[in-house]
Amino acid sequence: MNINKLILGLALALNCIAFAQTEKKEVLFTVDDKPYYTDEFARVYKKNLDLVKDESQKDLDQYLELYIGYKLKINKANKIGLQYNTKYINELKSYRTQLTKNYTSDVKVTKALIDEGYDRYQREIRASHILITVDENAAPADTLKAYHKAMDIRKKALAGEKFEDLAVALSQDPSAKENKGDLGYFSAFRMVYAFETAAYKTKVGEISMPVRTRFGYHIIKVVDSRANRGEVSVAHIMILKPTSTNQADIDKAKSTIQDIYTKLKQGENFENLANQFSQDKNSASKGGVLPRFGSGQLSSEEFENVAFGLTTPNEYSAPFESQFGWHIVKLVEKFPIKKLSEMERELDTKIRKDDRSRLITNSLTSKLRKKYTVVRDEKMYAKIKAIVTDKYFTGEWGFPTNIREFNDPLVTIDGKYNVKAMAFLKVLDAQQKTESKVRPIGKLVDLYYKDFEDTQLNNYYNENLETEFPEFSNVMDEYRDGLLLFDLMEREIWNKAKQDTVGLSNYFKANLAKYQWKKRATVLTASSTKMEIAKEARKLLKKDKTPDFIKTTLNTNDVVNVMIKQETIEEGAENAPKNIAFKTGVSDVYKDGDFYFVTEVKDVLPAGPKSIDDARGKVINDYQQYLEDNWVAELKKEFKVEVNKEVFEKVKASILKNN
Repeated sequence: MNINKLILGLALALNCIAFAQTEKKEVLFTVDDKPYYTDEFARVYKKNLDLVKDESQKDLDQYLELYIGYKLKINKANKIGLQYNTKYINELKSYRTQLTKNYTSDVKVTKALIDEGYDRYQREIRASHILITVDENAAPADTLKAYHKAMDIRKKALAGEKFEDLAVALSQDPSAKENKGDLGYFSAFRMVYAFETAAYKTKVGEISMPVRTRFGYHIIKVVDSRANRGEVSVAHIMILKPTSTNQADIDKAKSTIQDIYTKLKQGENFENLANQFSQDKNSASKGGVLPRFGSGQLSSEEFENVAFGLTTPNEYSAPFESQFGWHIVKLVEKFPIKKLSEMERELDTKIRKDDRSRLITNSLTSKLRKKYTVVRDEKMYAKIKAIVTDKYFTGEWGFPTNIREFNDPLVTIDGKYNVKAMAFLKVLDAQQKTESKVRPIGKLVDLYYKDFEDTQLNNYYNENLETEFPEFSNVMDEYRDGLLLFDLMEREIWNKAKQDTVGLSNYFKANLAKYQWKKRATVLTASSTKMEIAKEARKLLKKDKTPDFIKTTLNTNDVVNVMIKQETIEEGAENAPKNIAFKTGVSDVYKDGDFYFVTEVKDVLPAGPKSIDDARGKVINDYQQYLEDNWVAELKKEFKVEVNKEVFEKVKASILKNN
C-alpha cells in the first residue's frame, strides 16, 4: 500500500483545519456529471501539503490527477454498495459521536470546571456529615420539612453539642452509626459535586449550611485540610486477624508477621515472602503489589498513612496493625499531582461522568433556546395531560387506544423539525417505572416535558452540525470517504496483491531488474571497550577460532569483555562496519566511538538477482502500486470524467499566489 496515494483518505481525515475561502467556488471537474468544486480541492491540497513527502505530488497538475483518482475510487465504492456495510456504518457513527463532543459542550463552562477541579485537586479535605434524606423530586412541603430538620441539627451543633454524637443519633446515613459521620479525607471528584463544593468552601472547624444533593440535605463539618498527597503504589504482606478472640491465636499472628519482618531485614526477597506468606489472596501471587491509590480510597486510614509515609522506592515499613490484620508495606512508586496540561483530558473525562456535566448541558441548552424557535402545540399537550391519570403512580397507566391522533406534531423546532406527540408518550411510559413522588400528576407531566423538550433541542442541534459548522462537515466528509476508500482498497488491491500468487510471480519475473543484490559479505564482528581485548580477539580470529571459543576465552563469569555477532552485509548498507573491504580476511583493530572493533569477512557473494522470497515485501508493495495504477485507468473508462481546464488554471494560480 502506498500511503502517499491515500493522502486524501484515512490518515488525513482526522485533522480538522478550516481554510477561509475568499473566492467563489466553481465546478472543477465532474464524474458522471456529479460536480466537484474548487474550494474543496484547494482546502484539501493546502491541508495535506506539509504531509506529502513525494515532491512530485506537490505539483498541482499531478495532484489534480491524484485527486480525480481518489474521487473515482469513492464513486466506485458507492457504486458497489460499500456504504451499506454494517461495520462501515458503525465505525462512521462512532467517529461522529467522538467528533461531536467538541461541538456539544460549552467550551467556557468546561474550561472553568477543569480549572476548578484541578485547583481542588491540590488539597484533601477531611469532613464529617449528617444526612437528612429527601427525594430530589419530593413535594415542596416534604423538601421544606427536611430542610428545617437539617437546620435544627445545625443549630444544636453550633450551640456546642458534639457533631459525632448528633451524627450517631440523627443522621439518616446508615454508616453514621459506625463512623460517626466521619468521611475521612477526600479530594475532587470523590463526592457528588454539590457536596464537594460545600466542603471546599467551608473553613476548617466550621459547619456548613444545609446542602442539597440527590440524597437529601447534608450538614458538613470540615475537620482538616492538607496538601494532596497524590497517589502511591505499594506492595504489602498481610497476616489476617483471627476470627476468634483467643489470645493465643492473636499472638501467633503477631509472631508470624514479626518473623517475616526479620527475614526481610536479613535480606530475603519481599516478593517471594509475599507470595509465600501473605494472606491477602488477591495480591500475594503478584508479589503483594496493590493497585495505586490516593487518600480515602482504601477502607483503612492506618494503612494509607503508613504507605504515604514511605519516601524511597523499595523502602518497607515495620509491622503495623489495621482493623483487618497486620501488614508490612513496601513502597513501589509515588505519583505526585500532575501539571494541569497533563491532566486536562483526564479531568474533562471525569467532568462528563460527574454531576458537573449538567452545568455544561444546561449552558448549551440555554444557548439553544435563544438560537432556535420552539413552538409547542398547546391543544396536543392538553390532550396528553388529559389522558395521563393517577394510575401512573401505581404503574397501571397505559397508552390510549386511539393512538393515531397522537401521531401529529407536539413540538416544532426552528420551524422545520417536528416531534410527534407519540414520542413524548413513550418517554412518559418509560419513566412510569421510576416511582416519582412529584404530585399532582399534571406537575409531573410538566417536569418530564421540560426534559423532553431540552433533549429534542439538543438532538436537533446535533443532527444539524454539518449545516451549522462547515469545518465539521468537511471532516465528516473526509472521514466518510476515507473509510470507504480503505475498504475498497483492501478488497480490490491489497488483498489481491497478497493472495494472487501467480500474478505476483509474473510481476516479479517481468521486473527482475528491480530486485538485485549488490555484492554481499558474511561478516563476523568482535567489539570491546578495551583495545587489548580487541587485539586478542583478532589473534584468535586469525587462528580461525569460533565465536563461542573466543567468548569463552576472553569473557569471565563476572565480566563480558567481548561481544561477537555474525551477519550478511550488502555493499553500501548503512549497518556495514566502518571501512569494511569486501574481500575475505581479518581487519586491523579500529576504534569507533567508545568501542574497538575487528572484523572478519568469511566469504563474499557476487551481485545478482534476488529470489522472490528475498524481496517479497517490496515486490508486494510494487505489485499493489502496479494494480492500483492500472485500476485507476480502468475507472476512468468506467466513469465519465470532465475537467474544466479554465477553472483549474484559475484555482492553480490562486493557490500558488497564496503559498
